Amino acid sequence: CDYRCTYCMAEEMTFLPRHEVMSLEECLRVASIFVGLGVNKLRITGGEPLVRKDMMWLIERLGVLPGLDNLVLTTNGSQLDRFATPLRAAGVKRINISLDTLRADRFQSITRIGDLNKVLSGSDAARAAGFKRTKLNTVMMRGVNDDEFVDLVSFAIDNELDISFIEEMPLGEIHGRSNTFISSEETRALLAQRYELIPSTENSGGPARYWRIPGRESRIGFISPHSHNFCDTCNRVRITAKGELYPCLGQNDASNLLPILRSGNDDAVRQAIVDSMGIKPFGHD
Repeated sequence: CDYRCTYCMAEEMTFLPRHEVMSLEECLRVASIFVGLGVNKLRITGGEPLVRKDMMWLIERLGVLPGLDNLVLTTNGSQLDRFATPLRAAGVKRINISLDTLRADRFQSITRIGDLNKVLSGSDAARAAGFKRTKLNTVMMRGVNDDEFVDLVSFAIDNELDISFIEEMPLGEIHGRSNTFISSEETRALLAQRYELIPSTENSGGPARYWRIPGRESRIGFISPHSHNFCDTCNRVRITAKGELYPCLGQNDASNLLPILRSGNDDAVRQAIVDSMGIKPFGHD
């Protein structure tokens, strides 16, 4: 990633040596096996996917996988002004942009090194390239950005964007996270002072629960792993850069696919994926 967000990374990070990370070719093999098993939606995320060298090579090949209906990308937006048009041409259907604030000084404080103007121009570039229903992902942090939630919704409405507010997840050893937690209900009550929020039955296939504002196109989503966990409807798994398959981000159980990948036996990879579905939990403990 080209950012060092305070709620994601510690002050001093140690990064993996290259040989411990899946190559782009290995990423493509894993994706192809999943699609062959019936998975029809892939999300490329990170960190920041677009800073990886030759990333478009992978995206272009994922975009033409037979049986893949929905190739989507989550990005911090820093590279979108350069990549929006080629992403669209490669078959990416939709983009999520992580954005926690609309204030340049606060943005730099949260990301440590980010430039808000680059993200905003990236969002404009995505719209110009023809992307629809681009979504902002906003992590809710008490005392950090909770005074901007109404402004962020207003920005989403004005720019024909969706927005999802995300409860902080208790992952990793990041100091002070418990002090900044805000529930979805608290934020929804705050927004209801300004906007009429109507519950929606719409489902993007992910964990967000959506609300609508009458007369507006934008959807307001809430992702609530703490206050309303969505385990019973979760159909997602995640592959880390190290080739670890996590059926749930809230659990430590994972299957290590990288050694199997590097043995060259795709049938064994396929079986490991199938077997790992058996450790997908019923709920958070």
